[in-house]
Amino acid sequence: MEKKIDRRISYKIVLDCETAPCDKDFQGVSPFNMLVYDLGWAVVDKRGKVYEKRSFVNKDIFLYEKMLMDSAYYANKLPQYWDDLRNGSRVLASLYEIRKALKQNCEEYNVKQIFAHNMFFDYNALNNTQRWETKSKYRYFFPYGLEICDTLKMCRQLVATMPTYKRWCEKNGYMTKRNQPRLTAEIIYKYISGIDDFNESHTGLEDVMIEKEIMAYCYRKHKKMNPRMFN
Repeated sequence: MEKKIDRRISYKIVLDCETAPCDKDFQGVSPFNMLVYDLGWAVVDKRGKVYEKRSFVNKDIFLYEKMLMDSAYYANKLPQYWDDLRNGSRVLASLYEIRKALKQNCEEYNVKQIFAHNMFFDYNALNNTQRWETKSKYRYFFPYGLEICDTLKMCRQLVATMPTYKRWCEKNGYMTKRNQPRLTAEIIYKYISGIDDFNESHTGLEDVMIEKEIMAYCYRKHKKMNPRMFN
């Protein structure tokens, strides 16, 4: 069935990935040491309305790099992925096929902006995976010309400056050691949704569903901000 796409809408993509370390002995968490095995995204508008959802498991890592997968931070969730692949809620594909699907969605909906919460991590982990798999023949995962945007940067400009948010973080113990309000996607979503016992899924598409709400919340503020990662 042909998609009905309203060309008056400025469509955006929000994505999230889950990763496993390529060097399990590396100390700390760096996107340059991560390989993506789960990538989900949604085509949305600035209000957060969803027009299409995609959820992929990267078979190049998930199937063929078992030792790396065993050291993934959320390795306890791997049985869930097998269940999801069996029931069709996730699709097993190569990184090449996943990138092709993303590019197709961008072209179909004329997407100009792509978002993630802490895009620095997702952007570099995806590039790292692309380079690792192709031995650096292809170095960049995102289709050329997209504006790379970060909801964490948006929240630093808007949410972190709200006295009500800081008071809420102080009350609930969500402050950093430097006495600044924390800005993880899970904590911000708790604040904007009022669901105090919410726990982030730490699976790609499911986390996209809260990150697109964070993006929409920032846009509803109608305040000047710069969402772009690179300037």
